[in-house]
Amino acid sequence: MAISVGDKLPETTFLIFGENGPEAVELAPKLKGRKVVIFGLPGAFTRACDATHLPSFIRTRAGFAEKGVDEVICVSVNDPFVMAAWGESSGATAAGITMLGDPAAEFTKAIGLDFSVPAIGLLDRCQRFALMAEDGVVKVLNLEEEGGACKLTVGEELLEKI
Repeated sequence: MAISVGDKLPETTFLIFGENGPEAVELAPKLKGRKVVIFGLPGAFTRACDATHLPSFIRTRAGFAEKGVDEVICVSVNDPFVMAAWGESSGATAAGITMLGDPAAEFTKAIGLDFSVPAIGLLDRCQRFALMAEDGVVKVLNLEEEGGACKLTVGEELLEKI
């Protein structure tokens, strides 16, 4: 069952590429007492993710800050090396977006948004979503249909609902 408004986000560990290589990042401390935007997508460097989804949050990062959002986090079922490279090449890191890898899809599965399309090499990937949570509780949630176009989960749509 997919996550919905009013649900508490699961405690989970992501990976990020830090100064000394891959490092674990616990989600709970990032959420405690904070307003956080999290958006998830099928994969780094994939067409719609790279051309539409991630850039929309780069464009709207300042707008989220103006609405009191403490952090904007991008989640993908990729390793921390890929997420770091994508963050650098796209400008997301410079824009202040935290790029977190969910390599085993643990978070993705815990929120019920995993899907697979083996014919094109997508296994246990993340369905497109964008949410805003306060103190770990989902307050606003936008979901795309599995395999759907990136329309409802872009930064502008979420920013409008906050």
